[in-house]
Amino acid sequence: MKLFNQFFDFFLPRFCISCEKKLSSEVYFVCSGCIDSIKNADAGRITHEFNRKFLNDKLINDFTSPFVFEKEKTLQHIIHALKYNGNFRLGIFLGRLAAEKAKHKISEWDADIIVPVPIHRLKKAERGYNQSFYISKGIGSVLQIQIVKNAVVRKKFTETQTAFASEERKENVKDAFAIKNKNVVRGKKIILVDDVITTGATISECAKVLIENGAEKVFAFSVAVAD
Repeated sequence: MKLFNQFFDFFLPRFCISCEKKLSSEVYFVCSGCIDSIKNADAGRITHEFNRKFLNDKLINDFTSPFVFEKEKTLQHIIHALKYNGNFRLGIFLGRLAAEKAKHKISEWDADIIVPVPIHRLKKAERGYNQSFYISKGIGSVLQIQIVKNAVVRKKFTETQTAFASEERKENVKDAFAIKNKNVVRGKKIILVDDVITTGATISECAKVLIENGAEKVFAFSVAVAD
């Protein structure tokens, strides 16, 4: 396989998503230098973010994220390519990378299923896929946890959250989600997965409908956390 990759790369070389450096045959998507440049979210940061985003609502039982989202840096380049350049395989790559980093923490949750945060059908038609589903596939492959793709559906089209302040984000996603099949989530410990968690409004709104429909516990996991 290595020889095949070397042969293939000779004719169709691959380049790092972030720095555009030529990749060696054993490296996929992102070079090791760029991976190492991504800022890690330490335990203190995660505790601070949980208290700030989720503690008061009492919807999320626990939360973790291995990385910090920084503008104009490696992780933003990767996530932008995932969401807007049609490179859905990057989601699996990111999911595996994130799960390997956070494996110990997630294992403590003893979760039954992984649920990707859904996008609206119109946005999915435009993009071609839900990036959180592919991130979930990567996580599931590392942790051997079942993914339930359509447990939650997005029934309300919303503007992108980046345009809103914290309270506006909550209002923007209010009543945006619904449960497709109650039996799938009833009594389950669920990991909700998104690419980046900023205010936590989207995750919390998803968690609310899961709990209202019988979920035992809901945990939040993202590739990165942002201010």
